[in-house]
Amino acid sequence: MLFNSPAFLVFLPLVFAAYWVMNRWVGQRRGLWAQNLLLLVASYVFYGWWDVRFLSLIALSTAVDYFVGLRIQRANDRELASDAPPQARSRTAKRWLAVSLVFNLGMLAYFKYANFFIENWIEAWAAAGVTMHASTLQVVLPVGISFYTFQTLSYSIDIYRRQLQPTRDFVEFAAFVSFFPQLVAGPIERASALLPQIQRPRRFDYDQAVSGLRLILWGMFKKVVVADTCAIYVNDIFEHYTDYSGPTLMLGAVFFAFQIYGDFSGYSDIAIGTARLFGIQLMTNFRTPYFSRDIAEFWRRWHISLSTWFRDYLYIPLGGSRVGKAKAVRNTFIIFLVSGFWHGANWTFVVWGGIHALLFLPLLLRGNNRRHTQDLTGWPSLRALVGMATTFTAVTLAWVFFRADSVNMAIDYIARWGRMPSPDLPLAHVSKTALGWIGVTLAVEWLGQQPRWAALAFSRRMVAVRWAVYALTMWLCLKHFQGQTDFIYFQF
Repeated sequence: MLFNSPAFLVFLPLVFAAYWVMNRWVGQRRGLWAQNLLLLVASYVFYGWWDVRFLSLIALSTAVDYFVGLRIQRANDRELASDAPPQARSRTAKRWLAVSLVFNLGMLAYFKYANFFIENWIEAWAAAGVTMHASTLQVVLPVGISFYTFQTLSYSIDIYRRQLQPTRDFVEFAAFVSFFPQLVAGPIERASALLPQIQRPRRFDYDQAVSGLRLILWGMFKKVVVADTCAIYVNDIFEHYTDYSGPTLMLGAVFFAFQIYGDFSGYSDIAIGTARLFGIQLMTNFRTPYFSRDIAEFWRRWHISLSTWFRDYLYIPLGGSRVGKAKAVRNTFIIFLVSGFWHGANWTFVVWGGIHALLFLPLLLRGNNRRHTQDLTGWPSLRALVGMATTFTAVTLAWVFFRADSVNMAIDYIARWGRMPSPDLPLAHVSKTALGWIGVTLAVEWLGQQPRWAALAFSRRMVAVRWAVYALTMWLCLKHFQGQTDFIYFQF
């Protein structure tokens, strides 16, 4: 089920109403369990709307990690009872953790990367002069598999590290794994953050619900008005890039930068806002990334749930940046290349990750990768503006590889930027409209991170203006609605 579909407009109010009257129907004692059961059923309906066959995978993943978590905890308890040092890890706990790792990563590897490995195996032999007669598998990629496998993996790993106690309530664990607002494209929640919210009673909070509706509306604006408008231009340019001049190709790359931002951050805003309607707080996944002054700050602001996941479960266990320069460089390349490959089974994503590693490397070597950790307030300095422009240019260049069908296409696309006749913009009215909505988005997000303007926007004096903005935003979403367009990150 898509957030931008009529079905969701019916689904959400029905689930919301049933959820908050559940305590009165069932009683205070069993109300929480009933709410969690409703969330579980609603989440399976939401996920099964695409293809009911996918439900078996998420149910199996849930059952495996629920059972593994209990087994790891039992092994840890036995070890502590035998006066073993706290940092010790029994072989039994390691074996059960291995079960979770092999199952989840194996399932991800099969459904997402099987054809990629087969194709590259055939091509490698062909380069050596050996013709192999093999065919790819007819594997359908389940929506959201990259997200919920990482979420369940964090549960098993945190229990193994003794940072989390497993739950014995299967319903609440299954509701945690399948929580529908963030199931398909994140944010990737840690069990230590989301599971306790599933376990404790929740009360309706009017202010929290209002803020959730506001986020849903803003996310819908970024998806429908910004991303989908940019997509018209981006699709035309990338499909016929050999026909256009350098300035047009550059503008196409800029439009894709805002298409993917509006699409993905819009999804995250809708997910976070929807969760608030049910009394649950999800982590922030984007913090105005295109205002970043260097690439390190960009990755602290872009897809935060994934970057922090790789930091905590891969980068730090490898030693992070505290293991000497050579190993720190190695770890940096590992984290970015794996992050790129996580996005899809294509060398374009690996190259995209490698570009970001190269951009990050000078900051790491000079020890400047933590220089910008605070939001800019007030008007930016010239130095900050130059940093933002440079970072955005580098990020946009890398986005070409992310969007292109192949590495060769991306290189050819960029090489043609040198063709400098006057811009031959196709769909000129669309491109101008898209630039206008990009400007509105940047202005709103810049003012939103300024404390004085943010406080004024939500003050009682601005009620009439605020409702006028809400009405205008809803009208714009309806006006620009192009049907149930998929979110870009559904393919990952």
